[in-house]
Amino acid sequence: MTHQDPQLAHEMSPDDWDEMNFPRPETQGFDAVVEAAISRRGFMGGTLAFGSGAAVMGTSMLSGEAAMAGQADRFAFDQLPIQTDGTVHVPEGYTWDVLVRWGDPLFSDAPAFDAEMGVPTEGSDRVFGENTDGMELFNVGGHELLVVNSEYVNAKYNLAHTEDGMPTSADDVLRLQNFQGVSVMEVTEGDNGWEVVIDSPFNRRIHHNTPMTIDGPAAGHDLLKTEADPTGTASLGTFNNCGSGRTPWGTYLTCEENFNGYFGTTAELALGDTHTMGFKRYGVKTDIDTGRYNYHGFDARFDISKNPNEPHRAGYIVEIDPAKPDSTPVKHTALGRFKHENAAYALAPDGRVVVYMGDDERGEFMYKWLSTDKYVPGGDTSTLLSKGQLYVAKFNDDMSGEWMALTPAATGMDEAEIAIFSRMAASAVGATTMDRPEWIAVNPTAVEGYCCLTNNRNRGVKPNAGGDETPANGPNPREVNNFGQIVRWRPSGDNHASNTFEWDLYVMAGNPNTQEGLYKGSSNINAGNMFNSPDGMQFDTTGIMWIQTDGNDKNEGDFAGMGNNQMLAGDPVTGEIRRFLTGPKGSEVTGLTWSTDRRTMFVGIQHPGRPFPDGEGSLPRSAIVAVKRVDNALVG
Repeated sequence: MTHQDPQLAHEMSPDDWDEMNFPRPETQGFDAVVEAAISRRGFMGGTLAFGSGAAVMGTSMLSGEAAMAGQADRFAFDQLPIQTDGTVHVPEGYTWDVLVRWGDPLFSDAPAFDAEMGVPTEGSDRVFGENTDGMELFNVGGHELLVVNSEYVNAKYNLAHTEDGMPTSADDVLRLQNFQGVSVMEVTEGDNGWEVVIDSPFNRRIHHNTPMTIDGPAAGHDLLKTEADPTGTASLGTFNNCGSGRTPWGTYLTCEENFNGYFGTTAELALGDTHTMGFKRYGVKTDIDTGRYNYHGFDARFDISKNPNEPHRAGYIVEIDPAKPDSTPVKHTALGRFKHENAAYALAPDGRVVVYMGDDERGEFMYKWLSTDKYVPGGDTSTLLSKGQLYVAKFNDDMSGEWMALTPAATGMDEAEIAIFSRMAASAVGATTMDRPEWIAVNPTAVEGYCCLTNNRNRGVKPNAGGDETPANGPNPREVNNFGQIVRWRPSGDNHASNTFEWDLYVMAGNPNTQEGLYKGSSNINAGNMFNSPDGMQFDTTGIMWIQTDGNDKNEGDFAGMGNNQMLAGDPVTGEIRRFLTGPKGSEVTGLTWSTDRRTMFVGIQHPGRPFPDGEGSLPRSAIVAVKRVDNALVG
């Protein structure tokens, strides 16, 4: 492998780094015509005919402007124009302020943030982490507890004392490890707005060295045993925490995504078939190299020549109890091991717990978990994420679909192997390859789910990491899909536990100014609201969908007129989409939750490309902003 420029590596997102280092093999002979392949699914003239989807979904959706004209406007704001500068913008009648940013203290003994050098290693686990992502707010006995992921680090800023941002000591590695993971913090609103409650007994940092418990079918398996943990039931740390979720019993779910980038080797490897196959499918580097962070150069736990099982202990959903700061987080292997984006729960009519999950890599799959036991408020919840059935989605071209159970009989793998190598199990049953399934959201006002399929430049070009072909298919109808779309499904019988569903596309992002056919986008995309790469997604209590983007913000060529990454509001009934917020140039807008009184919206700004929010003279700092209405009315 050609050695990459370390400076370039640290300027890339984990997704782009992974793609550069693990390009998928080329395929030949792709000759599908996208327009023909989707002609019977309600697409006409390159735009999505909502009426067709409505017939399948059993909703009252109408087509285009006719629908919007026939429905009351559910948005309490005028559309925000695109922006291309280095700060946050919201519509007239709204305000925003910074709640917390990377390096801000959670405890009074935390070191002060240095505008040029950041935070030293000593005390780096006492400050708010970097590159905020998924978050949820919990009210515990009247205390507002905000729990936030820190997905990865921009090492050139975190290690400003080094030449290229690459660790040169164990101390440097520890600093990077401390900045990632999860921050639990109490927040409160006073005369000066929202702020962190310093030294709150609920405040907590969970990072790459925090003790974890492993449960589920893979717990204790030989592939999870290490010299430090011969039982295979206790690990350290949670990694590349991307999207989030919550449970009805009040715990936080953090999702391990691109964990593979933390591992490397300092020596030539002699691996068995199982390890070789698994590392290849999950993108774990097996050549001698410094890798993305060079953890393995100073921390043997991340050196697969010394600890080949350590990567098998990452890639899971991790449950954290924010109300119990001394509790041990739990890695739930039953929910599968892959590059988890987020975890969206629903309750079946009989009380069983459903968790929807996406595997955020080009050509991977969508999953569903269904518990065996039922959720009873105040009852035992210990088995609800460890005892049940994992499924993977198959989308049919006739707009029907099914959840296929990943069982030993169906996959030829035992339950532990299915948990550790869920991708291989999904491939074995012929699941539908998807365009990077990212955030999933469940509508609180209708029995339906949505998934952001953010983009896939490999669609129709390359197979996925397991060799599954990726031709244009039902919910992924475009080759070389640089714009993305959002798929929607309604489970049969209005029951999220059902094994079958019907689906349509809520929106296909695109550019009606520069593109033709399907690449223009669906009929609810226009010159005023266009965007690319839908990524984050949350519903508010009224049933409005909030869409966050992480895409190309160069505002030129195919992306001209889209401006910076943004957050938009979508009406599931009419299909209307309206821009609400824009982030600073170079940033991703990701993570969304609300205060208990719903008068404040907390929004995450990740990896700003300019010195946001402190201005010139300071390092760029990811941050959470608090958005309110000027009249202090409800925001969602």
